[in-house]
Amino acid sequence: MDCGLNFKPGQIVSLECGDACLHSEVIQVVEARQICWVRPLMLVGFVSGKDFSQSWPEEYTLSDLRDGSDLLWPLSLFRAALDTEVISLLTQLQSLDSDRKDSTIASRQLRDFVDRVWATFPSAFN
Repeated sequence: MDCGLNFKPGQIVSLECGDACLHSEVIQVVEARQICWVRPLMLVGFVSGKDFSQSWPEEYTLSDLRDGSDLLWPLSLFRAALDTEVISLLTQLQSLDSDRKDSTIASRQLRDFVDRVWATFPSAFN
């Protein structure tokens, strides 16, 4: 993960951890502290249990996190999202019907992802 990137407000960034990828919108970058305030948009998870380092999944789950909590995390955890990976996901996110949108489940999924990131990258939070 490249902390040297110059993220701008409104930019979409990604954070991969195991079998999930969090896509978020940058709200603000605090360069002096090397942290990024992001608003989670969606969490993409592999159905097969593989990780994102192999290739983009053919089968995945998509969780809408737009009503969830913002995060204030180290810049070093994020990378700039590629247009080719997020455009189709954003389209799918917009088309999710309200029956499939459950804020309690989405909140739990984000909390579980946060726990995994803390366990995987403990030195980033020191």
